[in-house]
Amino acid sequence: MHQSQFATTPPTAAVEPAPGFPPPAPAGRPSHDADVIIVGCGPTGAMLAAELRLHDVRVLVLELETEPTSMVRIVGLHVRTIELMAMRGLLDRLHEHGRRRPAAGFFAAIAAPPPPGLDTAHPYLLGIPQPVVVRLLEEHATGIGAQVRHGTPVVGLDQDGAGVSVTLADGHRLRARYLVGCDGGRSTVRKLLGVGFPGEPARTETLMGEMAVGVSPEEIAATLAGLGRPDRRFSLTPFGDGACRVVVPAAGVTDRAVPPTIDEVRQRLRAVAGTDFGVHSPRWLSRFGDATRLADAYRVGRVLLAGDAAHIHPPIGGQGLNLGVQDAVNLGWKLAGQVRGWAPATLLDTYQDERRPVAADVLDNTRAQTELLSDGPGAQAVRRLLTELVAFDAVNRHLTEKITAIGVRYDLGPGPDLLGRRLRDIEVRAGRLYDRLRHGRGLLLDRTGRLGVAGWADRVDHLTDPTAALDAPCVLLRPDGHVAWVGDDQADLDDHLTRWFGRPTG
Repeated sequence: MHQSQFATTPPTAAVEPAPGFPPPAPAGRPSHDADVIIVGCGPTGAMLAAELRLHDVRVLVLELETEPTSMVRIVGLHVRTIELMAMRGLLDRLHEHGRRRPAAGFFAAIAAPPPPGLDTAHPYLLGIPQPVVVRLLEEHATGIGAQVRHGTPVVGLDQDGAGVSVTLADGHRLRARYLVGCDGGRSTVRKLLGVGFPGEPARTETLMGEMAVGVSPEEIAATLAGLGRPDRRFSLTPFGDGACRVVVPAAGVTDRAVPPTIDEVRQRLRAVAGTDFGVHSPRWLSRFGDATRLADAYRVGRVLLAGDAAHIHPPIGGQGLNLGVQDAVNLGWKLAGQVRGWAPATLLDTYQDERRPVAADVLDNTRAQTELLSDGPGAQAVRRLLTELVAFDAVNRHLTEKITAIGVRYDLGPGPDLLGRRLRDIEVRAGRLYDRLRHGRGLLLDRTGRLGVAGWADRVDHLTDPTAALDAPCVLLRPDGHVAWVGDDQADLDDHLTRWFGRPTG
């Protein structure tokens, strides 16, 4: 939408405030165009917009690009992201456009079988075009009331105790109570905030794309077999329709914003494989490096960062999009609680406390994987050793849970091992557990029939099911599916309800 149209588009009507919702701004204070402005409508921004709308938060998303990207890159949704999509009722739509493959062999591309009995109802990777993911998530967000405005660059921001003011490239200013930067590795929001982004610059660069080839699959296979052990960053995978996915090392490190050309790909193929395989007619081309950086802070006052705006790393293991979507689901209900007025004072700070260590772990495992892809004798010795170790189920399971993020456990204090972990989708009375989390509310899963959530019923649902397949009497689930409490004592439960969902009403 053009900026002139955007400037004259009125904000959505305010939702009816929940109990405890802050009063309207005093006369003379600038009104808010939205409760939350999100900068960037990639997977993270779109998912966050939808999460906020589940709690009737007024959301406005500002996207720099006027049109969706034409680059049809296939991404992999890992187990934890698939689970989150199932929780929100989105998985069937994604399945229509994706292809499943076993959840195995992710770590440094070391061949391994799927670990037996992986703790999930969705033990697979879902390969799907990234533009499809973005489109479906944006449609989901707008379908439940989020506003998305394309072609609206943000060039300035400032904040005070009541909100954040945003300046657009055309000079218009907008105001919200909070702002979240989901605008990628070159985040304008992060730079305007002055948040440090320490780490390592790119040392290597890789070209990737899908294109037609001029030789048969048999000739491709024979050529690859004759190469012995080429660079581990080189692969050429036929699709069966006369096209291939090509991954090949670049000659050096350049500006990632400049897409490669087919001539550059041909030149690099000849250098690595001795032939360019007659590649032509690219469907899409991109370049990626191994830069690794983590934001010093995820929150400065009323401005927060999520997704690539907070962390970047090499794409090996396919964790980037997944990490951002998981950021959004962790942040959404906490920020909504802040806006709606029920959040405990420390709740929003737990977003950084929980998600920054997860990102740091992803950065470390991608650093390790990158080293294992190098041709140095030391790295290859370690790779051979790790290949031996992955043959042990415990090692294979640990690495798979790390990459797929189902091994994440937030530090919620002392307690049983289940505390802080996500609970898998299990059968419960009248369906599946994840179906009960579709509206983004907390859930008490009660096998005793003796507990209750009186006073929190506007934020937390209660399911009594003595037959639930659960190794605990009762669990309190947060809206992101992580276990916030385990036990069978009402007073202890009330303390944890207050910790995560604020004071009771009534």
